[in-house]
Amino acid sequence: MNENLFASFATPTIMGIPIVILIILIPSIFFPSSPRLLGNRLMSLQQWLIQLVLKQLMVIHNIKGRTWSLMLISLILFIGSTNLLGLLPHSFTPTTQLSMNLGMAIPLWAATVIMGFRHKTKKSLAHFLPQGTPIPLIPMLVIIETISLFIQPMALAVRLTANITAGHLLMHLIGGATMVLTFISPTTSSITFIILMLLTVLEFAVALIQAYVFTLLVSLYLHDNA
Repeated sequence: MNENLFASFATPTIMGIPIVILIILIPSIFFPSSPRLLGNRLMSLQQWLIQLVLKQLMVIHNIKGRTWSLMLISLILFIGSTNLLGLLPHSFTPTTQLSMNLGMAIPLWAATVIMGFRHKTKKSLAHFLPQGTPIPLIPMLVIIETISLFIQPMALAVRLTANITAGHLLMHLIGGATMVLTFISPTTSSITFIILMLLTVLEFAVALIQAYVFTLLVSLYLHDNA
């Protein structure tokens, strides 16, 4: 219990060398490509899930927006598998690092905004000034809309970081309390252990939901600009 509460969020190193890149590459081994024409049941299930998610993401897009299908499905698979990786004991969750999430959010957001200004210049500029705005409010509304535009990637990154970090902290606290109560009050310890198991199931769902929410918001930004 003397362990630092945030020790599990520290970047792991070997001989002083960060190994985050190696950890990020680990989930890719869970999505193998079969050289055979017909894969096994696991591959078939994997392809069915990918097609189902991709259909939900692409239903609102035009032909130009659907060119992002590979990017979006790769994004949701990467975030989801990385989040699930953090549920393993003594593991590290890269998505708890705000810098990494900003590294994903900013380029994707910037790409959608640049695409909007390139292909829909008038419509993109119209977002800064709603129709029918009184003349005295024009400068203030332009500033507000500009700030809200630049906040979008921050909101993406902070939402993912906060949800994953909060769940891991809660699991850490309840797990530590369960160990301490084992020798003090076995009955109370059993109750906290059941709560911990339920929380683990909830975190499993949160890991997948947050991956979907992150990708869905990027998809919506793309829909507004493509």
